[in-house]
Amino acid sequence: MITMPMTGRSSLVTGASKGIGFAIAGNFAMAGADVALVARSADTLEAARAAVGKAAAGGRIVAIAADVSTADGCNKAFAEAEKAFGRIDVLVNNAGTSAAKPFAQVTDDEWQADLDLKLFAAIRLARQAFPKMVERRWGRIINILNTGAKAPRANSTPTSVSRAAGLALTKALANEGALHNVLVNSLHVGLIESDQWVRRAGGTGEKLEKLYAEMGKNIPMGRLGTAEEFANVALFLASDAGSYVTGTAINVDGGMTPVT
Repeated sequence: MITMPMTGRSSLVTGASKGIGFAIAGNFAMAGADVALVARSADTLEAARAAVGKAAAGGRIVAIAADVSTADGCNKAFAEAEKAFGRIDVLVNNAGTSAAKPFAQVTDDEWQADLDLKLFAAIRLARQAFPKMVERRWGRIINILNTGAKAPRANSTPTSVSRAAGLALTKALANEGALHNVLVNSLHVGLIESDQWVRRAGGTGEKLEKLYAEMGKNIPMGRLGTAEEFANVALFLASDAGSYVTGTAINVDGGMTPVT
């Protein structure tokens, strides 16, 4: 049940065609917000827009196909969302893929691609959104990172490094925005049920359930989280319910990470 209304607010969510981004966009729409869903694949994006639109509580829903790992893609995404809604009140930087291997095996091209997608996309979009939020004295920026930003494992580069930089960006922006009611926080993904695990298990059914059960053994809560559970925390931060929360880095991981 949605108890944190976002009526009259406009939002932009990257990586919104599936998984956590899709769940966040859906929650925002059900709470009454205007939502711009951004992703690279136009086909998957349109299907996501249609699904989110069915659940919308009066807000406008638009789909914007753009590659936010490039400056042009970020410019396109922000300009089209702003044209559709007039302003962006809530920015969710969620675009990213899993990229982890031993440090010595990561090439320059792989480092650059990871930084472009996970760090520079957030920088470029925030650079457009942040000053206007300051002028209006209301804004929310939520950076979706992972728990490796705080507790990097071996063989976790380049993702752990780009995500750690995203955490520093979050803290710096939060300190600049606080006096202007522009609140900036990060949410840190642990193990969440997702398409990547479905693919690894070869589809849904018994194999997937066994995989989830095995993965859950190392989590204090004994199970993986769901994208919807993650999205509920994002909704809290984006709504007026989270009006005194900024500069936080919240683990949504069932207690798995040793660093708070």
